[in-house]
Amino acid sequence: MSFVEFEDVSKVYHTGEVEVRALDGMSFSIKKGELAVIVGPSGAGKTTVLNLLGGMDSCTSGTIRLDGQLVSGMGERELTQYRRHDIGFVFQFYNLVQNLTALENVELASQICRDPLPAADVLAQVGLADRLDNFPAQLSGGEQQRVAIARALAKNPKLLLCDEPTGALDYRTGKQILSLLQDSCKAGGRTVVIVTHNLAFTQMADRVIHVREGRAASIETNDHPSDASQVEW
Repeated sequence: MSFVEFEDVSKVYHTGEVEVRALDGMSFSIKKGELAVIVGPSGAGKTTVLNLLGGMDSCTSGTIRLDGQLVSGMGERELTQYRRHDIGFVFQFYNLVQNLTALENVELASQICRDPLPAADVLAQVGLADRLDNFPAQLSGGEQQRVAIARALAKNPKLLLCDEPTGALDYRTGKQILSLLQDSCKAGGRTVVIVTHNLAFTQMADRVIHVREGRAASIETNDHPSDASQVEW
């Protein structure tokens, strides 16, 4: 059994009498410890996949499993626990609490989960050992994204979900963030999913899922992914 399983998943939204089919029979799987990139144009269904995987929304039909858990069968209370304990989120726009220090932002996440990692240790791992007491406004964009990644990793999640994690960053800083995500996967054995429109990111992935019109148009595995520092776009 794969670590992540999407089986014939559909998601339909209704706006008045209009039916919008965001996903239309999406199927794919991801192995434990893989770095997977879900790539496709705007409107292809990438963000819907992330929302369903992260327990932020429920599918209309189909089956979603993470580590053997039937996510698609969970109720609201179970989904809250699932998001709290099993999923780490990294967004394009950091979403840090502005009146908390870097350390406090990370501690905030670690306080709500079962088996957290020490906040200061995780911040040191992402290169911010000397920035623990700085507020977000005192940090660069790349440093703020490192705090956001540390916050997600401190939860010690089963799955790390990243939505356009370099979208608000310059090229050089973006490459540093990609390297950090790749290292958290390879060194920590963590399963990482990056959702992006940037085809260049596929070079660093173990598994690439091309999404088009609500379906997995193609799935590729890469036996020799590139080092993130070598990715060019």
